[in-house]
Amino acid sequence: MRYPAKHKEETRRKLVESARALTKREGFGQTGVDALMKSIGLTGGAFYGHFDSKDDLFAEMVLQEIDNSSRMLAADDSGSDPNHLARCIRRYLSSAHAANPQTGCVLPTLGPEVARAAPEVRARVEEGLKKIRRSWSDRLNDPDAGWALIAQCVGALVIARAVESERTRKEILAASRRFVGKSLGLEAMERGQSGSD
Repeated sequence: MRYPAKHKEETRRKLVESARALTKREGFGQTGVDALMKSIGLTGGAFYGHFDSKDDLFAEMVLQEIDNSSRMLAADDSGSDPNHLARCIRRYLSSAHAANPQTGCVLPTLGPEVARAAPEVRARVEEGLKKIRRSWSDRLNDPDAGWALIAQCVGALVIARAVESERTRKEILAASRRFVGKSLGLEAMERGQSGSD
């Protein structure tokens, strides 16, 4: 039985969406084709009707992730809220983000796998990160601040997820928010933290 093209597109979209969540939680290298397909209710054999290889799925997934992150974190500088940066960092360095890798940023979970990806994937990731860096550096009026802030946020989240104790995790995230807030003069960093740290 042949499915219409729209069905194939929808299945591919579901597969990419499911892979984004599943592999950010479990790791891409550790997640097999069968598990990826099972997550959308299909068998592993159907995978190759949508992608030539697992690496092709990884590339598409990472490109969508970095595009989403750069849109959300960079924001359009013209007319956006002056507290946008403080709000972004507060959300990024939150317990909710640390506890839910499947819905968060791809870099703390799959960064090492992205580093081993094809050059065209790394180039797109670089492009997305440069967009965020440019926006953040412009907002802070400091060309170095954007890269330093991205590195601080990603690193803090990696470390927070690496510890066992929830108390230590919260300490790491709160200390990072305070440090970034003081260093960059983002007074709004700790506002609104009750219940979401």
